[in-house]
Amino acid sequence: MKLWQKSTIVAEEIDRFTVGRDRELDLYLAPYDVLGSMAHIIMLESIGLIGHEELPQLLEALRKIYDDAVAGRFTIEEGIEDVHSQVELLLTQRLGDMGKKIHSGRSRNDQVLVDLKLSTRNAIRRVAESTLRLFNALQAQSERYKDVLMPGYTHLQVAMPSSFGLWLGAYAESLTDDMLLLEAAYRMTNRNPLGSAAGYGSSFPLDREMTTRLLGFDSPDYNVVYAQMGRGKNERNVAFALAGIAGTVAKLAYDACLYNSQNFAFIRLPDECTTGSSIMPHKKNPDVFELIRARCNKLQALPSQVVMMTNNLPSGYFRDLQEVKEVFLPAFDALIECLDMTTYIIQRMTVNEHITEDSRYDLMFSVEEVNRLAAQGMPFRDAYKKVGLDIEAGKFRPNKSIHHTHVGSISNLCNAQVAELMQSIYHRFGFEQVAAAEEALLKYHETL
Repeated sequence: MKLWQKSTIVAEEIDRFTVGRDRELDLYLAPYDVLGSMAHIIMLESIGLIGHEELPQLLEALRKIYDDAVAGRFTIEEGIEDVHSQVELLLTQRLGDMGKKIHSGRSRNDQVLVDLKLSTRNAIRRVAESTLRLFNALQAQSERYKDVLMPGYTHLQVAMPSSFGLWLGAYAESLTDDMLLLEAAYRMTNRNPLGSAAGYGSSFPLDREMTTRLLGFDSPDYNVVYAQMGRGKNERNVAFALAGIAGTVAKLAYDACLYNSQNFAFIRLPDECTTGSSIMPHKKNPDVFELIRARCNKLQALPSQVVMMTNNLPSGYFRDLQEVKEVFLPAFDALIECLDMTTYIIQRMTVNEHITEDSRYDLMFSVEEVNRLAAQGMPFRDAYKKVGLDIEAGKFRPNKSIHHTHVGSISNLCNAQVAELMQSIYHRFGFEQVAAAEEALLKYHETL
């Protein structure tokens, strides 16, 4: 069944090509299609397009479909084009002609838009929660190992003293910037396109402010043409936010692989988090971090994929946008899996607390000696030259006692300030208000 079908029967090959993976991907959208429909029919009843006595029956039937979708029992039958058609079919089977009324004042264009907005909004919440868990794990390990020194590198050359507190804390703070970008993507997502219909509004007196409140959106996408133009753009903006988080995690994974190798031996991954070799019995490979690195690098390509599918489209709806779902919808689960696995290993990782006992790292303390001489009154360039000559002559003897006091340094990590920043960003999302709106919508039929 197709909502648009009249007398012409579409060729089977054309149907298969145009539907593509929609039936599979629309299962992601099923609960949100029901939520959008519930808000829409409450609004339709308020303007007289659905009878007062019909609304409770429709809402109760939709709630049952929602429960099936959340429980994984919802399927799109063979021959049914998409989730919208399946929901309307189920309503019509259960309630007769009453079920056919729910499409008044909307198009599949704004229907899929609101489904995607609601689905993306929920997926961003899950990403934010996983990001916060990784942040907390990094901060905990940063505090645990804050006094353990390790080499800092420039050009992959031993450069200056760092610490595990600095290293782990740096990735925690990186996630705060990533969360800030995710918040911006959430704000753009959390606007209501419902009521824009096919992109040019409706002659029905739709109450778009009402559906906005019912669905917990911050505001409508006011201009109906822009609401349609926002499809593809919204996915691109969110993709950039996901890519930002993925970039941080990929870099951390690279460091972990490097520092876990025998030549570095800075960290030790738990044995149960490594894999072996089929031929070399001594091997403990960091396969998990290698896969995290690869998968996060794939996610960093997501914005480019979305851009390449949408950047040459004029205003209005085009079927090209269907292809975006194939790369966009699965990306959230892929990133969340990488975040959660990274958190799991970071929490169990241990560090080498005796790195500086190795004379290979003596020269990273050279700047400390230059600064000590400069603090005693020697001009910096003279101190630099003296220490350099001592190194060339083999006379340099490092003082490995480190105490840096400025903000963000080895002895002043500012983890508490970074945690406060992260909490401030996270709480601004307002996930609780959205959850309350959705819960109220699902229980609306009980109030009638």
